[in-house]
Amino acid sequence: MDWLTFPTVMEVARILGAGNARVVGGAVRDRLYAQAAHDIDIATPLPPETVMALLKEANIKAIPTGIAHGTVTAAFRDGPIEITTLRSDVTTDGRRATVAFTDDWREDAARRDFTINALYSDPFTGEVFDFFGGRDDLSAGLVRFIGAPLERIAEDHLRILRFFRFHARFGKGAPDAQSLSACVARANDLMALSRERIADELLKLLALPEPQDTIELMFDHGVFAPILPEITTTELLASLKGADPVRRFASLLPADPKIADAVAKRFKLSKAITKRLVRAAGRNPDDATHPKALAYWLGMEAAEDRLLLSGDTDTLAALNGWDIPLFPITGSFIIKRGVPAGPSVALMLKAVEAQWVAEEFPDMARVGVIVDGLIHNDVKNI
Repeated sequence: MDWLTFPTVMEVARILGAGNARVVGGAVRDRLYAQAAHDIDIATPLPPETVMALLKEANIKAIPTGIAHGTVTAAFRDGPIEITTLRSDVTTDGRRATVAFTDDWREDAARRDFTINALYSDPFTGEVFDFFGGRDDLSAGLVRFIGAPLERIAEDHLRILRFFRFHARFGKGAPDAQSLSACVARANDLMALSRERIADELLKLLALPEPQDTIELMFDHGVFAPILPEITTTELLASLKGADPVRRFASLLPADPKIADAVAKRFKLSKAITKRLVRAAGRNPDDATHPKALAYWLGMEAAEDRLLLSGDTDTLAALNGWDIPLFPITGSFIIKRGVPAGPSVALMLKAVEAQWVAEEFPDMARVGVIVDGLIHNDVKNI
């Protein structure tokens, strides 16, 4: 999306008035980098109460998203636009900040994390306002803190992980030495953050096209030690193809379901991600012997995870174009064969299904033979 021609951006700019609206941060950076912007943020010297009033006067729904910190959301059908009053930090503790509003654009830029994120642009003319050399850094592939890196990190510890994520996305060659040194020196500060914020940032990093070198950089410099000491190697990550952040996360963990479960719970990951990490951690050499059975019992995604994490791409080819079949019988089929209704039917179904899978999903004629054979041998002894 090119916000310079986006109607709602222009509408907000007109409502706030000439000189009172500039697109800021990632949307400006990404446009300069010839990438589509997904989130639009607008900075303004107007107080948030004035912004609310102007939006309501224009019949636009105004949401006081974070009004204490100056942020109002203009709700449009095509997507929200956040409008934030220019700010300066009064106090910070590494997790949150107390701010004061200002009308000084440079002062607002100075509180941001990296030079490439402190870019502003006039939505009418496209003129870029760059107070700290962000355009040059973007061209050079250099992620650099604004001012003293240690001070920026002290204001928000998450900036350590953000530094590495932006380096993985925009960096060219070696990272900025001063910024890297500060991140390494203050890595223990990450322990003060909520595990949800850490997990969110890490998954964003792992979702990038090529995060391998950056992950290795973080590992080699001990950045993971305070928050993910379970990582003992990054070699498996380098062998994976495709930008699947959960699979990449699994590659960093040992092949131990208990460890994977503990990590997932510590970071309060979703049930779906936790389940996937645990299943991936259960990988073993036997997986390659019966890949279709693996996919049947665990699902296609889990089978792919385990085979890829085991480095078995050849066996994975057996699953290409193959759809997991449905178990073809129910309890009524067993009952019609003479087994009385009751617990024995469920036991029989499990036994038939296990043999059906082991024989690689034969047709119904063979299923009948399996059932009759199990009945003959007495299901209770199975």
